[in-house]
Amino acid sequence: MTGLREYLDGPHKAARDVVRDGLASHASLLDAGLRLSRDEYRDQVLATLKEIAAEGHPSRGFPKEYGGQGDLGGFIAGFETLAYGDLSLMVKAGVQFGLFAGAILHLGTEKHHDRYLSDALTGDLLGCFAMTETGHGSNVQALETTATYDAETGEFVVHTPTPSARKDYIGNAARHGKLAAVFAQLVVGGRTHGVHCLLVPIRSDDGEPLPGVTISDCGPKLGLNGVDNGRIVFDQVRVPREALLDRYAQVDADGTYRSEIENPDRRFFTMLGTLVQGRVSVGGAAINASKVALTIAIRYADGRRQFGAPGSAEEALLLDYRMHQRRLLPLLARTYALHFAQAELVDEFARIFGADETDAVRGRTGDTADGENGRVGPGEHDRRALEAQAAGTKALGTWHATETIQMCREACGGAGYLSENRLSALKADTDVFTTFEGDNTVLLQLVAKGLLTDYRESFGKLDPLGTARFIAGQAVEIAVEKTALRMLVERLRDVVPNRSDSADPDAGLRDDDYHSGLLQFREQHMLAGVARRLRAGIDAGDEAFEVFNRCQDHVIAAGRAHVERVVLEAFQHAVRAAPEGEVRDRLKELYDLHALSTIENDRAWFMEHGRLSGPRSKAITALVNELCGRIRTYATDLVDAFGVPGAAVEVPMVVRSQHE
Repeated sequence: MTGLREYLDGPHKAARDVVRDGLASHASLLDAGLRLSRDEYRDQVLATLKEIAAEGHPSRGFPKEYGGQGDLGGFIAGFETLAYGDLSLMVKAGVQFGLFAGAILHLGTEKHHDRYLSDALTGDLLGCFAMTETGHGSNVQALETTATYDAETGEFVVHTPTPSARKDYIGNAARHGKLAAVFAQLVVGGRTHGVHCLLVPIRSDDGEPLPGVTISDCGPKLGLNGVDNGRIVFDQVRVPREALLDRYAQVDADGTYRSEIENPDRRFFTMLGTLVQGRVSVGGAAINASKVALTIAIRYADGRRQFGAPGSAEEALLLDYRMHQRRLLPLLARTYALHFAQAELVDEFARIFGADETDAVRGRTGDTADGENGRVGPGEHDRRALEAQAAGTKALGTWHATETIQMCREACGGAGYLSENRLSALKADTDVFTTFEGDNTVLLQLVAKGLLTDYRESFGKLDPLGTARFIAGQAVEIAVEKTALRMLVERLRDVVPNRSDSADPDAGLRDDDYHSGLLQFREQHMLAGVARRLRAGIDAGDEAFEVFNRCQDHVIAAGRAHVERVVLEAFQHAVRAAPEGEVRDRLKELYDLHALSTIENDRAWFMEHGRLSGPRSKAITALVNELCGRIRTYATDLVDAFGVPGAAVEVPMVVRSQHE
């Protein structure tokens, strides 16, 4: 299908192609985990990492002052493309260049940039991102590691006070890392100022742990065994005052703590917000891993025959079976939807953090809030919106990868279970994506909390008449559901098509506005329901935590409904912007399959709330089947357009002649 791959690659095609070529030249890494010991595998991953660093790609997203190109969008696109190859390499690159070097860039100031960034980007200085502890993963504000300032010596004393404060699951720690970006509670003059980040050496040049530093290996994992995850314990380790990454807070030699952001909670979340790149990258990598699995499974299904019509001389292709189409093609459609949602996210990330990167180099906080009265400026509002968008896309993208790779494995039968066909490695290596860079359930909660904040602010801006109208509107919606009036409207539409329906044999089921309207209603209804429940609990005098906890499942559902609507609309935007002709036509059919599958998957909710009649629900299922049949004819073209390098998908069960 001419032009589809170019359209998918978008403005960062050059960056993606550089990585594709690099993966092709390092194809031997794909089965290294099967051939080598764990330490040998880790060392080969490191050697490959240094080779790609020498080729200059990791520096693409960093400032030109330090040998970079200032191309954040291209950097993220290239990183995502690494997921077409060995995922241990992708994760190790993420730790080294995204997390470790990213922390230095975004949390440090010029002195840190000058001293560390260039060596970090070449791989000459290997680092760790030591945030997670045994006792605290998602709850970063409650980390227990301490960094206490000693004004007499001008040093911070980094210490692990309890077993649960041990740094855990830290990439690059077990074997290769020399310097760690350590997140700890900063204690100055007997007062705790919350979590800050310091650079702490952990190994000597000969690879031995430094005095006061105890390092252990996390051992074999379900996947990603080419990454040396380890544990770190600090015993009164001293580092100079300059080790504090001090973009957002400074400690003077005499022990005076200073920060332009006075509110400690806001300071903490501003600091964490600069590290959103990890979530953006992991979500994109998960979506790309799904593309690899689908490419393998759909190509296999287009060549593998099994059973057939009685009396037929030839068995039927797996992909000709309706159930096989049902298993794979809606997932393919959702992968395209997530691809376009991720592309919008990367564009927004590059827009916001392109300016932020300039601020980081100049040592500015980049914060536009009024510190005196706490008002939030446009810059901070945009960053918060980006954080929520990144959290939601990461959650849905990684859950999608888990579901898709499992379905692809099942769709390939016993052959899919063999390690040589790569699905087992994809399954094992991506499994942790749902919980690292933020547990998905917690991330959707973050999304929903942001929506509730916006909801409250919007409600607060209404005058008394507007408030009354809003409440009346809510009451009408509830009444509609209770009286089944909406069901009657749907039934009338089923039997009496409107003007647009009369020209459409699907009675408007392929109307973009119809899809958007359903998903918008679901999101708004869920959000309003959560708000009512929270308000009722608080008004009743119940403890805030208990009120929220009772509604948590409702909160998560609202967050997910929001992200699904955003993904749907991103696909709509992409279809409209696509080149006219075959590319747009094929994408429109794929979009329709995604939209209708999304509605079908939650049909019970729409029927419960009077938004879907029984006949219309059945019509949606029939149309999903019809679209699967149409898309089957060019399904291999759709996966070929992903541009996955040959060695990653030309596995024995797909290309038998190359492996016999």
